[in-house]
Amino acid sequence: MTEEVVVEDVSGCRIDKYIADYLELFTRSQIKNRNVTVKINGEEAKLSKKVFPGDFVEINYTEAESFDVYPEKIPLEILFENEDVIVLNKAQGVVVHPAPGNYHKTLVQGLMYYLSDLSRSFPGEPVRPGVVHRLDKDTSGVIIAAKNPGTLEFLAKQFREKTTEKKYVAFVKGYLKKSKGTIESFITRDQRDRKKFTVSESKGKYALTEYTAVRRSETASLAVLSPKTGRTHQLRVHMLSIGNPIIGDPVYGRISKSFPGFSLMLHAAKLTIRLPGEKDPRMFYAPLPDRFTTFLKINAGSFHLQQEDIQEYL
Repeated sequence: MTEEVVVEDVSGCRIDKYIADYLELFTRSQIKNRNVTVKINGEEAKLSKKVFPGDFVEINYTEAESFDVYPEKIPLEILFENEDVIVLNKAQGVVVHPAPGNYHKTLVQGLMYYLSDLSRSFPGEPVRPGVVHRLDKDTSGVIIAAKNPGTLEFLAKQFREKTTEKKYVAFVKGYLKKSKGTIESFITRDQRDRKKFTVSESKGKYALTEYTAVRRSETASLAVLSPKTGRTHQLRVHMLSIGNPIIGDPVYGRISKSFPGFSLMLHAAKLTIRLPGEKDPRMFYAPLPDRFTTFLKINAGSFHLQQEDIQEYL
């Protein structure tokens, strides 16, 4: 397989680092496993060679090792369904589709069990049939899937053109200084820990997040987050960058004695998107999960808030 790209955003970067950190085609270990070779401006080059703006890079690699994906029965909380789409409230801890290290009990396998024709409708997508967008494993909330290729393209186009609207609810550490704010940066891989991402003034991919504080206390704040771009770990990285990491984040948040026992407090609460054959967008809501209602009860003295009070901010 071949990928071709003209370098625009870096200067003097090793090609293997460029492939992993900027193009995000593979991790460093995958570069070796996928037998990656490169040509720079038509000439074969070592992976240690540096690239500069204007360089034409041809990346050749072998296909990923295939694996079989079987339907599996898992609990599905269906928010909406018609002949074209199914909208779900994804539970925390569920991976969207199979990938190395996660071959079982994924959302896709649950959909394949529930929708027996799903795999046949997407013969060219054995691993991700109907997948339009994703949520991190530890993020719960609204996710939409397509039942046929025409619908998949119809929905995917809206995500590409940024005409959808996604709103998340999050508990973050500390007092949010602004009642409303915008976080704008580039996001790139952390050089010290390749499993993490970090903000940058110029490297990586552009990212934009808007936020609104719903309730604030000295120890924690409840916020509605609106990502305007869709970068990996964007909300988690952006909230950390302003000094308010999301509570329970095992990657970007430090262990806190103030909030023991809470997993990632990030929930995709609302998705606005247009469905095939409909003129106006629809709004789909996922109710707050138990970990949020439990947090509210424990901290009732600080927040004085009911679940329905959050609705006006979505």
